[in-house]
Amino acid sequence: MATEIERKFLVTGEGWRAAALAPGLRLRQGYLPNGGAPTAPVVRVRLAGEDGFLTIKGPGLLSRAEFEYPIPAADAEAMLATLCTPPVLEKSRTRVAHGGLVWEVDVFAGHLAGLVMAEVELASADQPFARPDWVGAEVTDDARYQNAVLSRALAPPHG
Repeated sequence: MATEIERKFLVTGEGWRAAALAPGLRLRQGYLPNGGAPTAPVVRVRLAGEDGFLTIKGPGLLSRAEFEYPIPAADAEAMLATLCTPPVLEKSRTRVAHGGLVWEVDVFAGHLAGLVMAEVELASADQPFARPDWVGAEVTDDARYQNAVLSRALAPPHG
């Protein structure tokens, strides 16, 4: 079983831009309705540039089951338009090297404009890592910052 172990942080500065590995990639993603139960899996449809993906995630914040499959971009577009609960989440993702790991910095657009978050995937929940000086508060354990929750928010969370 595939497991995602990920820590999330709010971004407080622009220092990450100088260490970007490549230009940002435009992401559009939406979520299929799941009944709202906290233990229900999350099913995400994503367009990453010209590539489509279907991802199923189990419950959890720091560590959870994750299964991702490529799908035709046209199918992803159709699902975003007809099956996913609006609004579709829009962001630009930039990969940034720091401390031997690759961080992903997401700059949100649309209804979440102004929100910038960074996440880093780890091999284990207790893996030590160096925090870049451009990250601020950790929000890993704050469910408001899960993308599925953000997609339904009227504006970025505060505090």
